[in-house]
Amino acid sequence: MKAHLYLRASTKDQDANRARSLLEAFAHEHSLSIAGVYAENISGTKWDRPELMRLLAVAEAGDVLLVESVDRLSRLSQDEWKTLQRIIEDKGLRLVVADLPTSHKSIEGNGIDAAIMRVINNMLIDLMATMARLDQEKRVERIRQGLANKKAADPEWTPKGKHRDAELWEKVESIFGKHPGMSADDVAKLAECGVATVYRIKRAIKG
Repeated sequence: MKAHLYLRASTKDQDANRARSLLEAFAHEHSLSIAGVYAENISGTKWDRPELMRLLAVAEAGDVLLVESVDRLSRLSQDEWKTLQRIIEDKGLRLVVADLPTSHKSIEGNGIDAAIMRVINNMLIDLMATMARLDQEKRVERIRQGLANKKAADPEWTPKGKHRDAELWEKVESIFGKHPGMSADDVAKLAECGVATVYRIKRAIKG
């Protein structure tokens, strides 16, 4: 059985490949052949993730989509999560979460026990995806409140990252202008930023 390993981190300062050895060991332990490793630095709240979309495009029915935890796959809104679930189901993929033992049963066959475990597993994954999204929303709200408090205390205060973001935007845009055919990976290396940032700026430039 083939496995596609999906690894995600939220920012360029985090290592999307951190859990790679863990997932490779899991695949070996369960006699799964690794068909591909897909790692990216991008928020789990984003639907359009290049590496995830690439995985879903090449994976075949019966293959395993292997992730470390549910929040590595999704912090999506409920509607977007349901859409992603339908795509996974329509493709005939087996979603296996390393830290969720009930999901491991989907590797073991198609008997009545496996079918029952799939129902239980789907309920648990739904719950964990919802919790991951709520956790993200709480974090965003805390950040928003913190920024609002700083601004109230000092009306002249501005977040430190804003100037840097403008500089980075101009740098990436300049590289695209000089090298229109350059890959996003190479642009990211030159601009010293994450590939997800390059894709985001590229989309904005194209309008």
